[in-house]
Amino acid sequence: MENLSAERNAFYQELSRKIKILILVISFFPFILTTGFLFYRFNLTYTEKIQAHVSELVQKHTQNIDTFLSEKLGNIRYLAYQLENSSTKSIELFLKTNLELLETEYPDSFTDIGIVDGNGIQIAYEGPFNLKNADYKNAEWFQNAIQKPFYISDVFAGLRGHPHFIIAVKVRIDGMEHILRATINFAGFNSMVENIQIGKTGIAYILNADGQLQTKADIRIDPTIIASLVDYKNPESRTIITEKQDPAGTRYLYAISTLKNIDWSVVFRQDVRDAFSELRKTQMLTLVLMMAGCIAVIAVAFTLPRYIIKLISSAETKSEAMNRQVIESGKLASIGELAAGIAHEINNPVAIMVEEAGWIEDLLEDEDLKETKNLVEFKRALKQINTQGKRCKEITHKLLSFARKTDSTINDVAVNDAIREMVSLTAQMARYNNVIIETKLEDNLPFVRISPSELQQVMLNLINNAIDAMEKTGGTLTIETRKSRIEQNHIAISIEDTGPGIPKENLDRIFNPFFTTKAVGKGTGLGLSICYGLVQKMGGKIEVSSQVGVGTQFRIFIPFQDSSNDTLTNEFNSIIV
Repeated sequence: MENLSAERNAFYQELSRKIKILILVISFFPFILTTGFLFYRFNLTYTEKIQAHVSELVQKHTQNIDTFLSEKLGNIRYLAYQLENSSTKSIELFLKTNLELLETEYPDSFTDIGIVDGNGIQIAYEGPFNLKNADYKNAEWFQNAIQKPFYISDVFAGLRGHPHFIIAVKVRIDGMEHILRATINFAGFNSMVENIQIGKTGIAYILNADGQLQTKADIRIDPTIIASLVDYKNPESRTIITEKQDPAGTRYLYAISTLKNIDWSVVFRQDVRDAFSELRKTQMLTLVLMMAGCIAVIAVAFTLPRYIIKLISSAETKSEAMNRQVIESGKLASIGELAAGIAHEINNPVAIMVEEAGWIEDLLEDEDLKETKNLVEFKRALKQINTQGKRCKEITHKLLSFARKTDSTINDVAVNDAIREMVSLTAQMARYNNVIIETKLEDNLPFVRISPSELQQVMLNLINNAIDAMEKTGGTLTIETRKSRIEQNHIAISIEDTGPGIPKENLDRIFNPFFTTKAVGKGTGLGLSICYGLVQKMGGKIEVSSQVGVGTQFRIFIPFQDSSNDTLTNEFNSIIV
């Protein structure tokens, strides 16, 4: 037995291990594969989305700067056209009037305006600085402007000593070439360039063709990164997205876009952690959910096998119990057959004993024996032998009658008669257990179309159960029959005892096969299950109510055919015939 238990435990452990491995493989492989693929695709898509968003914003910002420069260039070219075609005598007055108009129309856009002759001398000036007669012949912007119809310079300090840039347009005055130049308000232009808000660390600045800053930037930019950004300028693709790492190890997202009217590039820079902060949050949430999923899978992998093994073990235990119950049922069936055989064998000698007692009684009537001294005692003894012999014959007759009625032939059965027969059969056992059987049988009950042996089996099982329940303390068993007031056209049979009652938690299971609360060897757990099945087969139903310490009541409802319906049916058949 111990070896069998050890083998079973080893089998359960091996089965549990295989189930765990199977669950982990089947769960983790597709889970990790699917999650990894979705994680990769989401990262790629989100990165493309962020880059496209930044590219679109930088492109629009570049267009705004281009529009601003084009507009200011147009303003100066228009002034140059007016200056060439007007008959004004005072250039100073012309510059003053038009600068006031420009400042009114475009606040914070123009700082000053002047005219420079072909030798680089500023012959006329209007603005906040004292720059009339300033010499620009060696200035880089002048050397470039004198060779082109118009020119926008890089940012430089110049004679005024602080950063600025100018827009210059060629103009002919009195048949000689001059340059009409205007200084753009650097602070306003710088504010416009920086006016792009993306995230917490996003900034914008402008680089010229040599990689020099053309706007004021409140950041330290590594020269090597600036040099590499200049190489990314591509007028055809307009906006380029790239990532660079500074010497401190911080990675930045860069967007570079080229202006149209000048060889400048608008550069947008944002910390990668800031740019992809939402992506990082999503990634962390995904990892948390993935870890939770893994923990759940592991928990299931370690919990489910235990539950399955428990179910298998329970099923095997129930199977073994059922096998034992079947064996016990077979033993009981054999005992029943043996009891029937013994009853049959006892019946013959008992009959002979009764006959012989009668013969002795007849002999005592002889004249020679009438004077016997103990004649009265002989007659009393013979009467007792005759009475007990008839009682034995009646008991064996009922036992044989019940044992032989195993067929399920449907007949008209008088319920009260069947109950009386079962009460008579169990009366001696009831007296032995101090149980009083009371019957309240309603008269004139209609017949029911059922199998007599099946009704007897149901009643015998319920009566025996009630007597067994009261065997320790004794009690009263009340059997009552009547026409049901609840179920129409049904006979109600009530079997009520004053036993200890059935606990509430067991009431829902008492009709289950092999469920019993009796000691081992005293019950098979099949009695009530068989009763339930037989009552259902009769077309009726069985109910139970119980209260611990008070008693238990079983109620059986068996249908009968209404005689009025039978009469109508017979009359209808007669009419048809």
